[in-house]
Amino acid sequence: MSPFTSGFWNIWITALTLGGIVFCLFLLRMMSRRLPALDPNSATGHVWDGDLQELNHPLPRWWLIMFYLSIAFGLGYLSLFPGLGDWEGLLHWTSRGQYASEQAAAEATLNPVLQKYAAMDLLQVAQDPVAHEMGQRLFLNHCAQCHGSDGGGQRGFPNLRDQDWLYGGDPVVIEQTILNGRQGQMPAWGNVLGAQGVHEVVNYVRSLSGAAHDATLAAAGKTRFDMLCAACHGPEGKGNQAIGAPNLTDKTWLYGGSEQDITQTVTFGRHGQMPAHKERLGAGKVHLLAAYVYGLSH
Repeated sequence: MSPFTSGFWNIWITALTLGGIVFCLFLLRMMSRRLPALDPNSATGHVWDGDLQELNHPLPRWWLIMFYLSIAFGLGYLSLFPGLGDWEGLLHWTSRGQYASEQAAAEATLNPVLQKYAAMDLLQVAQDPVAHEMGQRLFLNHCAQCHGSDGGGQRGFPNLRDQDWLYGGDPVVIEQTILNGRQGQMPAWGNVLGAQGVHEVVNYVRSLSGAAHDATLAAAGKTRFDMLCAACHGPEGKGNQAIGAPNLTDKTWLYGGSEQDITQTVTFGRHGQMPAHKERLGAGKVHLLAAYVYGLSH
């Protein structure tokens, strides 16, 4: 249990919990007594629906016993487990401790399997059916939220089933991407180019992939492209996998290839982040995951 911000809350929670139990005992005691001035079979004066009367009968003994037992169980539970402020309980149990022990037990069982595949070449792992199933489960748990359950990607998240790779599709590169993550940054050029300049560059970029464009605007945009964009995307717009600059000559667009989408990208820039999974999964699981991702496109 996380410590409270002050000692007041520790006392407050403890007092509320124990006070509630004491109140239940008091209420149970009061409700189990007969009214002394009335006969057990006489009415108390409470009437519903005209003729439904409340008699002065005590609560059933079996019900009282069950209620007292539940209170005793609650007090016993609170003495053994956390529940009274900062009190850890006599067993010193915590959810974090149980999670750590379960993780340790799982790792002890899984580590020999991971070590077996870690000693194998990633291409061999990609062809192993058991490793494929393990990698698929890792992918569904840690990657499908962004890339889709089938690895097909979505807007802003790459498709892992094709041959278009921002940083390269070599098995070693894929493994490094998953281990250490990636930071993609497309700077905003709106203030530098102005509206007309952005319009020209967008038309030139669309011309690189054979999309519909204005030839006059594209010719003017080429000069601006060579000055500002070729350093990352290359003079022919074929990209640079060393820095994750996409190829602009194909028809694969991470954020959309329409004129409006490209205008948005050039004007305001883009920022993409692939989180690192080295600490979260460990090298052994990443090796299996990288083999699975490689297999999606091969």
